[in-house]
Amino acid sequence: MANEKRVRHILSLSGGKDSAALAIYMRDRVPEMEYMFSDTRKELPETYEYLERISSYLGKPVTRLNADIGFDHWYEMYGGMIPSNHRRWCTRALKLKPFEIHCGDDEVVNYVGLRADEERSGYISHKANIKAVYPFKEDGLVLRDIEEILRSSGVGMPPYTQWGRTRSGCYFCFYQQKIEWVRLKETHPDLYEKAKAYEKPYEKTGNFFTWSQGESLAEMEAPARMDQIKREHVIRIERKAARKENATLAEVFAQTTEAEAADDDDDQGCLVCQL
Repeated sequence: MANEKRVRHILSLSGGKDSAALAIYMRDRVPEMEYMFSDTRKELPETYEYLERISSYLGKPVTRLNADIGFDHWYEMYGGMIPSNHRRWCTRALKLKPFEIHCGDDEVVNYVGLRADEERSGYISHKANIKAVYPFKEDGLVLRDIEEILRSSGVGMPPYTQWGRTRSGCYFCFYQQKIEWVRLKETHPDLYEKAKAYEKPYEKTGNFFTWSQGESLAEMEAPARMDQIKREHVIRIERKAARKENATLAEVFAQTTEAEAADDDDDQGCLVCQL
């Protein structure tokens, strides 16, 4: 009918493996799919590289939302208070709001890359016109399947996984594990220094907020402390491997790092930022 409302199909890319694999998986199933990425302007350089690789495979541009107003704008708006798992203004201001504005009042089907072997859930949108769907869960696809999709397509895993980063999102994401902070220091020391510069007393209260719970980046970068974090990480992987004798190394690593994220930060991170 002429007055029938158009339904938009939108897949939000995060720069992570699951959303990338979902984009590849859905490319020929939903030819009219729109692809978007909420750009905080604080992403890893490898993330931007990966988005270009995905866009080339899809044969479509990836629309970047929030590209002109990044993290620092909202950081100033919040008076210089860095976000945390208790003050998650970054997800709301930089990811969710731009997405909802992009959708407007259109009827939208939002494709989310949750796997069938995950129990995670996350806030996507409470707007009645935006419906989230989970193709991997519906089709029973698990981690091994996602890895195969990325391998066989030639897109591959996100480049930051080569140096041990397990998640997409800002380079200073407060949900990253301590071992990932160590690896950031070793791989991108300039970004580590920029992250460290945000750790200063909050002028309204004098409270000193840190990205990593209970420890400043200045404390964490001490050589003895970095060595300790590395040793503890190896021990956790070995323990996990002993309990998962039949699992692949990739599965052991993925399951271990997810558990570490919960141990380090009492949360597994923002769904909308990491998939």
